[in-house]
Amino acid sequence: MSEAVDLDRVLAALADPRRRQVVELLRERPRRAGELAEAVGLSPAALTRHLRALKQGGIVEDAHPAFDARVRVFSLRPEPMAALKAWLGETERFWSDELAAFKAHVERSGP
Repeated sequence: MSEAVDLDRVLAALADPRRRQVVELLRERPRRAGELAEAVGLSPAALTRHLRALKQGGIVEDAHPAFDARVRVFSLRPEPMAALKAWLGETERFWSDELAAFKAHVERSGP
């Protein structure tokens, strides 16, 4: 899969405010699905749809603790956020260069 497709999936998954809220909660620590549903104020079924989108975007992963295979604990994956941060950095550099070139042009043109 190409980097552009991966980035598209990450951005699509983060487009929803409830999903961003889940990501913010998972930044603190891994959490059970039920705990996330309660904290976000969604039914378990609604949260499942959001978690599925976050998993498809590669943002979260789930694991089953050894003590109970029925429990799913969700955590963030660092790779998608690193790719997003790199893309944003490249975009920022581009615009910084463009603005610097524009400023130099205006200064050369004078009043």
